[in-house]
Amino acid sequence: MLALMTISVSIVEDDGEARKVLADWIKRAEGFKHISDHGSGESALAGLPQEKPGVVLMDINLPKMNGVECVRRLKPLLPETQFVMLTVYEDADHIFNALAAGATGYLLKHTPRPELLAALREVNHGGSPMASNIARRVVQSFQKSHPASANGAELSAREQEVLNLLARGFLYKEIADALNISVATVNTYIRRIYEKLHVRSRAQAVARYTILPGPKSVSAPAA
Repeated sequence: MLALMTISVSIVEDDGEARKVLADWIKRAEGFKHISDHGSGESALAGLPQEKPGVVLMDINLPKMNGVECVRRLKPLLPETQFVMLTVYEDADHIFNALAAGATGYLLKHTPRPELLAALREVNHGGSPMASNIARRVVQSFQKSHPASANGAELSAREQEVLNLLARGFLYKEIADALNISVATVNTYIRRIYEKLHVRSRAQAVARYTILPGPKSVSAPAA
């Protein structure tokens, strides 16, 4: 079992009411520490390098400098900080631009509080949380643009099962439940998958997923 650690979070959101709600969610959650709020990309660029949060919740549609550009500039200054986009945009262009800029996760603004907090925990433990419909859009986009390849033949059947659920947006515990294995074992499989596919994040693994041979169907965990 992972030891409880405090996850420091900063919020970059131009909507004052939304920023207040998110800050309240973080402040009331066990294991989290609210570090700062920023209402613009410019403010975030000036303040976050000194604040050094563990995770940043970043809106895309900011005035002047947008969230994607803000992440692109901040990531080299904060290589250990994880940036999670929180946005209303579901189109492939926004998703890929954010991931290419250095974002580790991509969530929608209507994400419920428990799911948001779970995603922040996941990203803090090395995962790359994405809403399930966002993961499907990533998969669909690569299915359209990437030809078939045998590069993934080295993955075992179990590793392909894990990667399938990862691509569908499952959290690590949900993958463990679906496959009747421990979360630690899931972490081991994912580490092996990343090594074999030469990727460093869920988003990159999902991209490669679409060109892997073999079955891509597994039962979801029971409700």
